[in-house]
Amino acid sequence: MKKICTIACLLMVSVSGFAQIQLEAKYARIININTLKKHLNIIASDSMEGRETGTEGQRKAAAYIEQHFKAIGLKPIPTLNGYQQFFPLKFDSVVSSSLSISNEKLTSGTDFICPISKNKTNQFTSNEIVFVGYGIDDDQYSDYTNTNVAGKLVVMFTGEPKKKDKFFIRSNNDDARWDLELKLQTAKDKGAIGALIIDKSMPTFSKGMVMRNSKTGFSFNTNDADENGLSYAYISHESGKKIIGIDFDNILDAATKFMLLNEMKKSFSIASAFDFQKVSGTVNASNVLGIVEGSDKKDEYVFLTAHYDHLGKYDGVIYNGADDDGSGTVTVMQMAQAFAQAKKDGNGPRRTMVFMTVSGEEKGLWGSEYYSEHPLFPLEKTSVDLNTDMIGRVDTERKTADTLNYVYVVGHNKISSELPIINEGMNKKYTNLVLDYKFDDPNDPNRIYYRSDHYNFARKGVPVLFFYDGMLQADYHKPTDDVDKINWPLFQKRAQMIFYTAWEMANREKMLKRNKPIPKD
Repeated sequence: MKKICTIACLLMVSVSGFAQIQLEAKYARIININTLKKHLNIIASDSMEGRETGTEGQRKAAAYIEQHFKAIGLKPIPTLNGYQQFFPLKFDSVVSSSLSISNEKLTSGTDFICPISKNKTNQFTSNEIVFVGYGIDDDQYSDYTNTNVAGKLVVMFTGEPKKKDKFFIRSNNDDARWDLELKLQTAKDKGAIGALIIDKSMPTFSKGMVMRNSKTGFSFNTNDADENGLSYAYISHESGKKIIGIDFDNILDAATKFMLLNEMKKSFSIASAFDFQKVSGTVNASNVLGIVEGSDKKDEYVFLTAHYDHLGKYDGVIYNGADDDGSGTVTVMQMAQAFAQAKKDGNGPRRTMVFMTVSGEEKGLWGSEYYSEHPLFPLEKTSVDLNTDMIGRVDTERKTADTLNYVYVVGHNKISSELPIINEGMNKKYTNLVLDYKFDDPNDPNRIYYRSDHYNFARKGVPVLFFYDGMLQADYHKPTDDVDKINWPLFQKRAQMIFYTAWEMANREKMLKRNKPIPKD
């Protein structure tokens, strides 16, 4: 009899487990190629104008996501009286930008770039340009010893020198390396009227940098302190040569090797003229949020995030951002529909699910930063953030046999030891993707962990996983990132895997442990 009871119990457990698998799979099927394609064809269409933060295209995309959240029955956030969390941006529109060296007018976007949000309207002329190395004035090293820059234009390299292969110069304030802001303030304090910056690793300017500084720019800090700072421009290496002359290549080589430059100071009797004019104002951008309320653990939260903004348009060409991050956006939209349907069917999550698509990621993680500083739900009660940024493509640099069955997972070994256990378990149970942790290598030069919206949760101590296809080449940040490049079967598989992971995290007994140090940028 005891043996019969044991077998019966095992059968009941087996049937129960099978039923649970069937239940989870039922809702995962809501996230499918047809529904993903339907939304992505709209989000990444020309009508959205590239979804640049602060523009009409971004507002159109926000309205579309909000309408979807309403239609599937997500609840709005009570404290917002709606689905959008607005945050202010300052915008600056260039009226004119010119720079002349030795009476030769340089070409904006090719020879120089004047950062929009960091420069005030100003004009000046100078008869002397002074090369000040790295632009550092410190007790341990100075580029200004016996150098008078009052009333003159200075030119400097980015970076700082090393001694015995280690950076040795620190500011007096925060122990940070000398950044551009400190260098500009130092030059201003010494009487310089402007600065030209040479980025040793940037001989010419990328299309993205030109786009960001050509016509209208946005800044997250509406009280931009740099408005009172020193006027400056980045110049190309060719422009640097016109000033420094035949010694330029040797100095560039020394800067690239982090060598001392304070013995290479020079002064040039070269006429220069700078003229920058802009108009400024403020505009709102927004994060779009909706919730599926939990049951017995409704005061604990699982976040599913993606950024819906992209680069906008430049010279009439629209950057649609189908993979970056249209793919993540529509994944969140469809995961929201799956959880909403489960709730309607009486199978809703134990924890409250928060579906948040943010703007401002391409500008500097602005939307998620705003949320992390103005949270609508307690961060200490936020169990996890699962962030999705680009899961629709194949990494063109990945030359292994699993290129059609992988996803990069970032953050698995940080903050919570339970992250990989749950994610790997659900993946093995349902999807069997290759989970690649390449970008969690602390020596990863791309620093991917710090480059998407999960980081603003992580820096507050919330466990995070970031799902990513690794597409840093090919069409990344190019107008060719279009819907026709999406690998739909792989996209669907990745999106469903994230859903399964979210389902487990929403319904497990306890919130994720926070038993590992919070990584610092």
